[in-house]
Amino acid sequence: MQRISKLFQPALITPKNATIKSQDITSKSQRLMLEQGLIRQAGNGTFYLLPLLQRCLQKAINLVDRHMEEIGAQKLTLPLLTSAELWRKSGRLGSSDNGTPTELLQTTDRHGKVQILGPTHEESITSLLAAIAPVTYRQFPLRLYQISTKFRDEMKPRFGLMRAKEFLMKDLYTFDVDRAHCRETYEEVNEVYGRLFSEIGVPFVKVAGDSGTMGGSVSHEYHFPSELGEDQLIQCTRCGMHSNAELFPTLAQRCKSCNGSETLEQQPGIEVAHAFILEDRYTKTLGATCLQPNGKPMPLQMGCYGIGVTRLIAASIEVLSNEKEIRWPALLAPYHVCIITPKAGSKEESQASPLIGKLYNDLQMMKHCKGEVIVDDRTQLTIGKRLLDARKMGYPIIVIVGSKAMHEEILEVHNLTTAEELNLSYGETLTTIGATLSPASKKQIGRTQNHDNKVAQEL
Repeated sequence: MQRISKLFQPALITPKNATIKSQDITSKSQRLMLEQGLIRQAGNGTFYLLPLLQRCLQKAINLVDRHMEEIGAQKLTLPLLTSAELWRKSGRLGSSDNGTPTELLQTTDRHGKVQILGPTHEESITSLLAAIAPVTYRQFPLRLYQISTKFRDEMKPRFGLMRAKEFLMKDLYTFDVDRAHCRETYEEVNEVYGRLFSEIGVPFVKVAGDSGTMGGSVSHEYHFPSELGEDQLIQCTRCGMHSNAELFPTLAQRCKSCNGSETLEQQPGIEVAHAFILEDRYTKTLGATCLQPNGKPMPLQMGCYGIGVTRLIAASIEVLSNEKEIRWPALLAPYHVCIITPKAGSKEESQASPLIGKLYNDLQMMKHCKGEVIVDDRTQLTIGKRLLDARKMGYPIIVIVGSKAMHEEILEVHNLTTAEELNLSYGETLTTIGATLSPASKKQIGRTQNHDNKVAQEL
């Protein structure tokens, strides 16, 4: 039985009337995760991810893995350290210190060799393909991805996990024999991204993006609209085109899609994913080639696709939660059901044990509940205090085994997903929980949350 009393959950306790420096906690999600013992600050821009958040993180990883399998992507692990020489060859690292990107973490080994702690791994994966080049065209398309720790030397880390020096990211790299097939891959990956974010259920928008230092010809970003967002998103009121404001020097100019003169609307967003067509930006320079049907080697056409996994979780909390209580995407909650037991010394304490054991076991037997039930057995605390804690943590369903359970065979069910508080019989409780946690119910919740979300048109 999973018990809250056994959790390693060192919550951040803020004394009443204490003053918190604004630079210490800069977002709602950061504060809530600290208060609930999901994360703990380790240093400037680095965090301990504690057991409850680790469960959420693993669920996000499993979700990404499942969607990557849909497009035939194969998972691998690339070295965290990449030779600086590869970055110089690709042009992303200058030959002198003056050319060093400001957010690039570097280390020098005992032999004086400079290594890059990668924020991305285009050079590394392309070097791997170059080492076995030329590869026959029959091997393609090739889609390789990893989910690993990345590093960025942020000048001013903020917003907790949303802008940290160390973060977890899924990076997919695709290789095709020509531009037409590269474009087909790009469309296919973007389709699966759309399905993935729709399944998560947080309102999102896809916008045309700037390729920046990555290079390439086409780029799209995925954002959760939020006042905390550091990107400004533009929408055309006539055709529905979405774009990052970086592509619009002035908001007064016409829409690049329909040439409409209507005022372009603007809203902030948190970027959680990005897609690029890189063409031969890296493969030509580093020598990753494909042996064409005519027997001639040609540079591979490349794409890269990232999802910030830790940022995705923090951004979801930022968008869905209120100031006092966390709300999770249904798929990512640490546990789906929390059972609250009677207080120590109460009349119901001894009588409730068999019922709690039966309820826990019956829930474990349900298809979408196995491994997703936790019991708050901190019986030194009142039921009211534990209910408050459970609501703050955002467990989607809270079941209270109190006096009504003993005298009237009624369980008190708090459904945070539907904002309902119900008094149900034992059988009704199981039925309600099963219906709430079924995939069909989760999809309906996702559709409700995304009712106004439109997929962007390309520029």
